[in-house]
Amino acid sequence: MLELKELAVNYGSITALHDVSLKVGKGDIVTLIGANGAGKSTTLRTVSGLLKTRHGSILYEGEEISHLPAHRIVERGISQVPEGRMIFANLTVHENLLMGAYLRKDRNKLGSDFDFVFGIFPRLKERAKQIAGTLSGGEQQMLAISRALMGKPRCLMLDEPSLGIAPILVKTIFQKIVEINQSLGITILLVEQNANLALDVSHYGYVLETGRIILHDYSSALRTNERVKSAYLGGG
Repeated sequence: MLELKELAVNYGSITALHDVSLKVGKGDIVTLIGANGAGKSTTLRTVSGLLKTRHGSILYEGEEISHLPAHRIVERGISQVPEGRMIFANLTVHENLLMGAYLRKDRNKLGSDFDFVFGIFPRLKERAKQIAGTLSGGEQQMLAISRALMGKPRCLMLDEPSLGIAPILVKTIFQKIVEINQSLGITILLVEQNANLALDVSHYGYVLETGRIILHDYSSALRTNERVKSAYLGGG
């Protein structure tokens, strides 16, 4: 569904991504793991059209999208849940969800989509009229994911969904990510510093170091890889 070919991206004079190539199969959960500053968020922001490539290509369902502006990429069916959630803090939960559906033309179907996201995250229904900035970190993450789902994506990119969330809610969030993938068939590209969690829920994984893919394999194989265990899984 999504393929990056020899993608290079600069921040000013600094090269943030060096010829990154990866594939995300339709219906899969693929994870990108690595340390802070490895280029994980840069990869997602480039796919979303927020950063421009120096060279290389981004293919989505076989079509080149690297030249498209961000809103056109959303229209094509790719939504991103950004690091830090980036909710509209001064709007209500309901208004945030409406913003996620901003580009949709089938407004008559929004009711069923509200029912769907409230079915996944019942807590949001209880807080539909609440100002989003007053929610807990975990609830804001639920809202950020739900806002992205309101755009009816076929490919969902999640950037550090466990960041700043109480451990008891992290498990719930990741259970819901798997549920979204399995029940809707939505393809997921997951960036996550908690490599144990990421490899536990994903089918395939890529390891990114200083802007380069250094290793990729099935997630089950990466979990037992000595290099990955030593660097990212807290063991040797």
